[in-house]
Parts: sequence; structure tokens; C-alpha cells
Amino acid sequence: MPSLFRREDEVAKVTSPEPWHRLFRWPEYPSRRRARLVTFYVLLGLSAVFGAMCGLMLVYSIDLPEVNDLTRYRPNTTTELLDVHGRPFGSFALERRVAVPYSEFPPVLKEAILSIEDKSFERNWGVNLVRALGAAYRDLHSQGKAQGASTLTMQLARNLFLSSEKTYGRKFQEVILSMQIERRFTKNQIFELYANQIYLGRGTYGFEAGSEYYFNKHVRDLTLPEAAMLAGLPKGPEYYSPVRYPERALRRRNLVLNEMMQDGMITREQEEKARAAPLGLHVEPPANSVAPYFVEEVRRQLEKEYGVEEVHGAGLRVYTTLDLDAQAVANKAVLDGAAAYERREGWKGNLPNVVLSGQDVESYKHPDSTQPITKDTYIHGVVTAVEPRRVTVKLGTQIAIMTPEDWQWTTYAEADSFLRNGDLVYLKIEGPGLGGTWKASLQQDSGAQAALMAVDNASGEVVAMVGGRDFALSQFNRATQAKRQVGSSFKPYVYTTAIEAGAKPTDIIVDGPTTFPTPNGPYTPRNYEGNYKGPMSLLYAFAESRNIPALKLASHAGIRKVIETAHRFGITSEIPPFLPVALGSADITLYEQVGAFSVFPNDGIRIAPHYIRKVTQADGLPLDEKPTDVREVISVETARTMMELLQAVVHMGTGARASQLNHPLGGKTGTTNNYTDAWFIGFSPSVTCGTWIGYDNRQSLGEKETGARAALPIWMDFMRAEIANKPNEVFPAEGAPKKTLNVAVNKPAAQMKPVESKVSDDEGDRETAGGSSPH
Repeated sequence: MPSLFRREDEVAKVTSPEPWHRLFRWPEYPSRRRARLVTFYVLLGLSAVFGAMCGLMLVYSIDLPEVNDLTRYRPNTTTELLDVHGRPFGSFALERRVAVPYSEFPPVLKEAILSIEDKSFERNWGVNLVRALGAAYRDLHSQGKAQGASTLTMQLARNLFLSSEKTYGRKFQEVILSMQIERRFTKNQIFELYANQIYLGRGTYGFEAGSEYYFNKHVRDLTLPEAAMLAGLPKGPEYYSPVRYPERALRRRNLVLNEMMQDGMITREQEEKARAAPLGLHVEPPANSVAPYFVEEVRRQLEKEYGVEEVHGAGLRVYTTLDLDAQAVANKAVLDGAAAYERREGWKGNLPNVVLSGQDVESYKHPDSTQPITKDTYIHGVVTAVEPRRVTVKLGTQIAIMTPEDWQWTTYAEADSFLRNGDLVYLKIEGPGLGGTWKASLQQDSGAQAALMAVDNASGEVVAMVGGRDFALSQFNRATQAKRQVGSSFKPYVYTTAIEAGAKPTDIIVDGPTTFPTPNGPYTPRNYEGNYKGPMSLLYAFAESRNIPALKLASHAGIRKVIETAHRFGITSEIPPFLPVALGSADITLYEQVGAFSVFPNDGIRIAPHYIRKVTQADGLPLDEKPTDVREVISVETARTMMELLQAVVHMGTGARASQLNHPLGGKTGTTNNYTDAWFIGFSPSVTCGTWIGYDNRQSLGEKETGARAALPIWMDFMRAEIANKPNEVFPAEGAPKKTLNVAVNKPAAQMKPVESKVSDDEGDRETAGGSSPH
């Protein structure tokens, strides 16, 4: 009889579920049919993946740029400025890049780049699938976004066409573009594009520009350790900056060297030798710092002619008129002359103090603290320690030391009686000191400014220009933009007008009390010294810069006639037609005065001062050039008669100090009322140079700070160097043939129209201190 109850083992057999693996068994099909189904499902899956990939490619390829455009691609390249000897001294760039062909990149650099950036570059098709999958795996586990795995081609695609946004979508676009680039270009072409495009920090793009910036050499001349350092920068140009973080850069460079050794590119001995080498940076100061005011003038002119994009991105070569040797002399002359003036005025104190202004001494950086420091450099620094006979000053990352002889001119015996920690002081570097410091002398920067401009007489080329004491603090160009009263340096236009009317240097004129009628009433001027010397020759009156004779000549000729003469000489500034203008009360630029004075040694020819000889495109083809404006302003006879007067100023007049140079020279001093402006404009047979000194706010330079005292020494320091190699030059003798110039005269005097200018109708007198504008 069957039992009413089942055994436990029977119950277990009935109630136990099917094993999991049996629930997913293939149906019991014949083996051939099963194989066909497997193949079907695999193909179905692959088709789905392929379809999805095609969909993604369609989605992400929308609006992608056409890689064929790369055949016409021209990267932004640096426009270079060259001096008269072909030496580079400045540049303009949206991106500082110097594009070079593939053949210029040395094997050592190619090997370094590939070892650290893309080992499979020569084998892959733009994407390294193994690295890409590994990066994707890491991204998923770290919840990051599209990190790593970029090949050189992908980096190129990103840099040329895409943003730096880190998303899977952007990475997919990279892949698409990379594959297209690989199909269209050879490996050599891709490497060339990459090596000219990649950013290497400090505003440099491409390895040629990087090599020039960091090592001051062409990329083809790189050594192994140098190439390794540059190859390590693309990963993080700022993070691994050898300028800011040399230790990081060193570790990165050594990593590149190790990778090169592991890849068999170099031997262990080569790796060890290169690893032991220092970074060896040779970072040059910014080229534009040599002649920054000149560079700015060139930039403005080029942008007006060719446009901003062309100037800053087309890689132009600008052959300028600047002479770097003359410019260096001009820089020193201006700074030394301004410093000498400041010392004459005595110590004024009232120094800004970094500590009192709430700033930290160690972290404080003055705008000019990044400039290179050499002997004769003028620079601002912060006092960090004051002892009675020793002062320590922080100059950016360097230190200067001063001892009593360095502040002796202040009349203070001990430094702690007039200096304190945190004071911002102005120094001149005298040379290297002990223990890696600099020896410096204390200077003063009370705000006085100075400017200089020099032109080659025969061509009108501006060979040197200084627009102020410190471009980092003020970009205002006092040589071209500042209109200042010119004092007695205006008198040559008065005397030229008289000579053209028939006057002679030997004619006698009376220097005595005189009252002139004007629309505003009687005008009774006086001479600078307050005395009168009676009858004298025009030559002596001019050499001594007597005011009364100049006013008599201007009154006789008519002040409007004098103004017309000035305009013929190239003075375009507005000149009000009232009599005191004859003593230099008009506001005129140094640029105008220098160009005008060059007429005299040029036998009456005015050549407009200019900065550029020619401009060529990156491929060497010249751009359109404008001819130099050349005009015959006065006759040869008038020019040579005026030369006699102007040379007398140097031989026996207000500029007699210049006779120490023992060279044929001429010129004219200029000093304005209350000593607000001091001038000297003068020339040798080959060069015309003008100097000015004053305050931007037109405060007085101080008692007796005349053109002869404040401006002439600057002129002499510059001209001493200019004439050093021209011992035999002379002015044309009476009756000698007309001077030969390096340009063609556009218009003779008889056909010449006056230079476009403005003449004010204002007849009112300006303040003239009784008409005593001196010398």
C-alpha cells in the first residue's frame, strides 16, 4: 500500500528548482543549426555596434572642419623687426611661432617627442587603440572625463580644430579628425604640422620658437638634454616651465631621457651624461626692451598700413632704420643724463614704502623687476635691510648691496638716517658684487623725463629713439607724442626767414630795450640775463641766443612769414601767430624739430624722418612700399649761411661745451620760461640728434637748468659715440658742390607746396615772463 507520506529525499527531488545554468540552455538543436544561430547573433551584435558607431560618427562629424584645408594651412607666425645690420631686436605676434620645414627638426628631437608622447606614431593610424581602451577603463573607474591616450595626430587635431574641453564627445571628434588627417597626409607632414603648432609655454608655439626662447638657438642645433627638455613641455607648458619651476622641468626632462633609453633611442651612457647636465637655459630679455619706443612707432605704422592681423600673424620681416649700437648709446645717454640732473637737485626723499602700503616685501614685484640686470642697468628695488653703512635691496629675484660711497651725493653719512625697510628705491647697477649680489648706487626718480631722437642726414632714417626713462612705467613717447615749448631752438626759423629776405651774418643789429606793439597792447621783452649788449652782428646775436634781436627780425619779417618758414621745414604742429612765438612759446614735438634741423646739414633738403626701409612677406616677397617724402626747403646758399650761425653756437655760444668733442658740429639750445623744458638740437655732417628733458606735468626743472646744462650733456654723450668712427667728415666748404643724398628729391623749392599744417588765429599772448625765454 502506498505511503501517505513521501520520504524527505523524494520531497527534495520534486521541489528543488532547476539549476541556473540549465535555465539558459540552448534549445536542443542540431549542432549545425546551433552554429548558424551563433553566427547570426554575433553578426547582429556587430551590426548594432557598427550602426551605433556610424550614428555617432554622423552626429559628431557634423560641423567638423575639412582636413583638406590643412594643405592651405598657414599658422600664425611672428613678425620680426631687423636693424640696419640685419640684427633682430623686436617682434609682433598673436602667437610667437617660427614655422620651419620637417627637415629642420633634428632626429634627437623627433626621438624625444615620440618617446614621451607617441611611441607608436610611425605604426598607428591616428589612434592608439590599446592606450585608448586603457584610458577609457581608467576614466570609468575614476569617474573622470576623457583622460590621456592622445596620439600626436590627435593632439594636432585638437590644437588645430577643437576646444580643450574634456568630454567624450570632443574625444570622439578627435578620433574622427585624426583618422581623416592620417588618410590625407604623410607621417612627416603630420609631424611637421604638430612640431610647428604645439604650445611650449611663455607665449611660444612650435619647437623652433621654443628653442629660440629657452636656449637662444635654432631647433636644428639642439643637444640631447635640450631636446628632451623641450619634448617634455607639451604635457604641461606652465606646470613644467623651466623658467618658473626648474626642478619640475628637470624631473620631466630626465623622464624623457629615460623613455628614450628604454626605447633604444639612446644608450645608457648617453642618458646618464644628459641627465647630469644642467637645464642650461639661455633666456634672452624680451627683444622689444632694447628700443621699446621705436618698436611701438613701427607697430602703429605697420598696423595702419597692413592691418592688425597681417602685422601680428603673417610672419612679416620688417627691415627698419634702427641701429642697435646707436640705440644702446642713446639709452645710456638718456638715463645717465636724467640721473645727473636728479642728483644736482639733491635728495628729495618721500619714497613710496611697500610695507606701509600693506604689501609683502618678499612677494612685491615692481613693473621693471623682470628686466635683465647688467652693468649700467637702472632699476627699481625694495629695501630689505638697512644698516648705517650697508643697505640690502631686493631686485626681483636678485640682490643689490649699497655702501656709503653709493649714496654720498645725498649728503647723508649713514643710510638708516634716511632709508627704511620697504622703501622703493631707484638704483644704477655698477657691476657684480660679492657672493652673487650686485654693486649698486642710489639714484633718484622724482618724475623727470628725457627723450632723444637721431636721424641719418643723408637718408632721413631714424637710427635711435628714446621716448622716456622707463617704458615699463610709461609708454608715452616723449619724442613723438609730447608737444612742448621749444624755447630758443625755434630761432633758426626766424633767422632763416631773415636770411632769405637778404640779411647776412655780418649785419649789425642793436640789442637794447624795445617795445613791440601787439593786438593785446605793448609788449616789452627782455633778454635771459636781464641785460643788453648794444650793437652786435647777427651771428653773435644768434650764437648768444639774444632775445631782442630775434624779436626784431621776426617783427620786421612778420610772424606769419616766420611760421610759414617753420612749416616748410616740416613743423606740422599748430603755431599761434603772435610775436613771442619767435622765442619758442609754440608746442612742438622732438620728432618735428630733429627732422627740421636736418635740413641745414643737408644743403636745404628735408627728408621726412622714417623708421622702415622695407617690409617683406614670410616668403621674402616685398610688400608695397611708399616713397620717402623728400623736399627742397631752402636754397643751398641759405642753408650754408644758417650752418655758419649754427656752428657759431658750438664754437662760442650757448652750446660751447660741445666744442670739447673736437668735431664739426652745429646746433641750438632751447630753454623755456620757468625752466620747464630744456632742449638741444644739433648735428654733425652725418647725423642730426635732438634731446629734451622736463617733467610731464610741466613743473620747473629748477633754477639754471637750461638747455646747455640739462639737455646738451645727453646730446654730447650720444654724439661722442656717433662721431668716433668718422674723424674725417666735414661740412661742405663755401662754393663746394651741393651735397649728395641717399634719396631723390621729390620737389624743388620753386615747385614745392608748404607742408600741411595748422596756424591758429589766436593773437593772445601766452605767459612769457616778459619775453625772457632764455637760450
